[in-house]
Amino acid sequence: MNQRRFRAALLLATALALGAASCGIQPASEGRGPGTITIDTANYPSTLDPGKQYDTDTYSVYRNIFDQLLRRNPKTNTVVPWLATKWQQTDPLTWRFTMRPGVTFSDGSPLTAEDAAYSISRILDKKFGSQQYANFSVIDKATADGGDLVVHTSVPSPTLLSYLTTLSVVPKAYVQRVGDKQFAVKPIGSGPFVLQSATAGSEVVLTANPKWWGPPTQIRTAVFRAVPNVASRVADLQSRKVDLATTLTPDAADQIRRDPTLAILSTPTERVAYLAYNTIKGGATDDPRVRKAIAEAIDYDALIKNLQRGYAKPINSMATPLAFGYDKSLPDNHHDPEDAKRLLQEAHAVGAKLVMATSPSFDPQVVQAIQGDLAAVGLQVEIQNSDQATYLKKVQDPSHEWGSIRFGKWSCSCLDSDGVIYPLFHTGEIWSSYSNPDFDKIVEQARETIDPAQRTKLYSQAFELLNRDLPGIGLFQAYAVYGANSRLQWTPDASESLFLDQMKVS
Repeated sequence: MNQRRFRAALLLATALALGAASCGIQPASEGRGPGTITIDTANYPSTLDPGKQYDTDTYSVYRNIFDQLLRRNPKTNTVVPWLATKWQQTDPLTWRFTMRPGVTFSDGSPLTAEDAAYSISRILDKKFGSQQYANFSVIDKATADGGDLVVHTSVPSPTLLSYLTTLSVVPKAYVQRVGDKQFAVKPIGSGPFVLQSATAGSEVVLTANPKWWGPPTQIRTAVFRAVPNVASRVADLQSRKVDLATTLTPDAADQIRRDPTLAILSTPTERVAYLAYNTIKGGATDDPRVRKAIAEAIDYDALIKNLQRGYAKPINSMATPLAFGYDKSLPDNHHDPEDAKRLLQEAHAVGAKLVMATSPSFDPQVVQAIQGDLAAVGLQVEIQNSDQATYLKKVQDPSHEWGSIRFGKWSCSCLDSDGVIYPLFHTGEIWSSYSNPDFDKIVEQARETIDPAQRTKLYSQAFELLNRDLPGIGLFQAYAVYGANSRLQWTPDASESLFLDQMKVS
């Protein structure tokens, strides 16, 4: 593509704030020839064990080391074969998946249906403590039958295939031999890349897996660098130290846009920016009047228009329009600071002190704007910003002693409301600091209802309860915003899949 066409493509991508097409080829960045890519992320991976955490900066790395049972078509979001080449539902509670023959792990050992069954079973083992348990808890058991994986669900499941797009298959024999801790340090998978090195807190280097069953990847080496500061990620991109920078802010996008050899790659995602309340040990937020006051204090339009500037859309609940079950009929978020003050007075909470948990993964300007909105109605908010691994550990602690409110951006990569409101708010789930038996009953029923119309009605009821009790507030539908060197050819998708086998660099 010549320079004129590249500039035109860049302007179009900026105007629409959508995924940019492949960019013009420029000279390779110093020290990186064709086939090598360097990526700045906001955080170092919290683990390399795919059965544990699934925050963006973590799965962006490990999903390249491991293969998923299924994948999504990045253009249509439909579920497509991957390790499982075909599947059928043999009865309402049983699914049979035919595994791809001839696949090996990077150590040469064969990948079998037994490995796939084990990968599910370890997530379901409560002693293992997987943060993904809620996504797979509808599964009663997984077994191998020759070359097939057989999945038995406790109830009919409308979301099983969606969740299986996030299942990375691990080698049973190796994990059992070395143990979970060692496996997280030296993982072995069947994916297109293998772990070459990991410098804790700094960077992870992956190299192409010569034993991968798929076509050879154009990228042969990938370096993931943990750079928590947004300005530093932008500077790295501008100085050509890196080819891709993730989790950028609109301000950062403005800086990058001014460089004709760089591009903004952006697309709307299923990710919801939200505030979750601690309704159990949150102090002032134990009172629903305070929770409503916080919701009314926030200037949602200002967050979206002034801070996100085209990289977000309004929503009315704890989900985005890309998720099945999103109820468009619900009223929009309501900004009413005067009523917020009245509610705080009624709750005797004027001047109350709140702790807001966050991490460098999230835009500090948004967090600070929320802090300012709450201060304007009479609340004192202390921001506690910790690295992503610490943040996750804190908010998942069953003691519920993580503060009063937390800022987050949630995606289940499943395009379904079940993957948002069930893990965040169902009683006893690792992310939930809220309990309502009526809500639990509705979302449990929705999980086993096959009829789409009936599921839609159930989610309408569930969102009505959430809007009444307010254990959380959906702030806006988030866009993925990346900065890219023009040597990178890649288009982002709604699930934020950072699959290296879909990238090319000059």
